[in-house]
Amino acid sequence: MKLDIIFEDDDVILVNKPSDMLTIPDRHDADKPSVYGNLNKIYGKVFIVHRLDRETSGVIIFAKNEAAHRHLSMQFENHETSKIYIALLDGALHNEEGEINKPIAPHISVPGRMVIAKRGKESLTLYKVTERFKHFTLVEANIKTGRTHQIRIHFQSNGYPMAVDSLYGRRNEFYLSEIKGGKFRIGKFDEERPLMTRTTLHALKLTFLHPTKLEMMTFEAPMHKDFTATLSQLRKWGKG
Repeated sequence: MKLDIIFEDDDVILVNKPSDMLTIPDRHDADKPSVYGNLNKIYGKVFIVHRLDRETSGVIIFAKNEAAHRHLSMQFENHETSKIYIALLDGALHNEEGEINKPIAPHISVPGRMVIAKRGKESLTLYKVTERFKHFTLVEANIKTGRTHQIRIHFQSNGYPMAVDSLYGRRNEFYLSEIKGGKFRIGKFDEERPLMTRTTLHALKLTFLHPTKLEMMTFEAPMHKDFTATLSQLRKWGKG
């Protein structure tokens, strides 16, 4: 799969990661496509700085050398970067902006699932509403910590999971019929296709200190077609 390279120089590569692609190779099936695997085929060797969930699209950075990797990794570890996500939530979020400060830990008996628990690591998400629909809310989320599934579990714990989230949400797919209700029509022998079949979460912007230029840099990844198409239909039919 051809990758959408946002920016590259001698030290860094930024990619607009497609949804349904792993960041790093699967431990049990090395043949599954990953951004890291594809980049290694192109550049010979790249270094992992952070990760995005398989179903999450958007901007992700890799280092091209060990020095850049150390520099960037320290920024992420010390929470010196800025990571802005776009999330479509299920439900009408009450507040226009706010924060979710709840510790996150791995589920004791379900591998790959996270929970809110006192034993977990401190986790902070800031958010603000950017657009409202009748039954859904579009927000910008700024994560001050980088825990696994942080945005997904934080909003789910407040009663507003992602509009589509097979692990924490109420639906696995998003259909136009759910927006249009009684106004939806389809042919007798036709089958409705979903607008989205993955988590409604996109990594929009990443700001970091360049490891050699020592300048703050911000890069933005445009939303993918499934996300923009869903928002277009919500704007047309889902305002209420």
